[in-house]
Amino acid sequence: MSRPKIGIVDDEASMRDALVALLADNQFDPLPLANIAEYHAAEANTALDLVLIDLQLRDESGLTLAMDIRRTQDLPIVMLTGRGDETDKIVGLEIGADDYVLKPFNPRELVARIRAVLRRYGKSEDRPSADIDPSRVSFGRLTVDQKQRILFDEANTEISLTNAEYRLLDYFLKRPNEIIPRVELLTELGSDLTKYVDRTVDVLILRLRRKIEENPSKPVHLQTRRGQGYIFVTDSARASR
Repeated sequence: MSRPKIGIVDDEASMRDALVALLADNQFDPLPLANIAEYHAAEANTALDLVLIDLQLRDESGLTLAMDIRRTQDLPIVMLTGRGDETDKIVGLEIGADDYVLKPFNPRELVARIRAVLRRYGKSEDRPSADIDPSRVSFGRLTVDQKQRILFDEANTEISLTNAEYRLLDYFLKRPNEIIPRVELLTELGSDLTKYVDRTVDVLILRLRRKIEENPSKPVHLQTRRGQGYIFVTDSARASR
């Protein structure tokens, strides 16, 4: 089995070296890159499975690189950031970053997050058959494997979700047909999301709708209750109410 190829775009040599050692020890194939130019030079000859991008590159923006990648590729992106700038995090969510990890990070947590993102993109070779997994939950034409944290369509093809998108969907599925206020979503989804401003939930709702609704402008499942919050409708009979 080939090791997943992970690009590391960070302008600090010591951080690149630490990440290379960490990833190599955990069965990944790391590729250290000092800046955006090195990334573009490498991508022409190397097939990456995921890229780690430092938000604050010297005289450059990691967000700029992430936007360039999203325009041309469906490559998993994990952002590394040493600051709690809510605006940058919201922009990162909007352009499709799959996860954020705050420096200094716990090495085991970073490895676990990388593996989770790779699984959601179908890049992990240890995924079992979803047909026999009792942890599957279905709504409409879609099914969630809550053990593997993967969303499937009716053809059993994985629909890629970011970490935040999956956590939001999972929370709704645990409380179906119940109105949940926005502030409760921010509180219940975890400490990393509470660092964001209220608009984060709205951004995630819009992105999740695009992936689970046949017509995102007229959602059947993930509905808004004006002045109250959001509700995830799993019962088609209730969806028309």
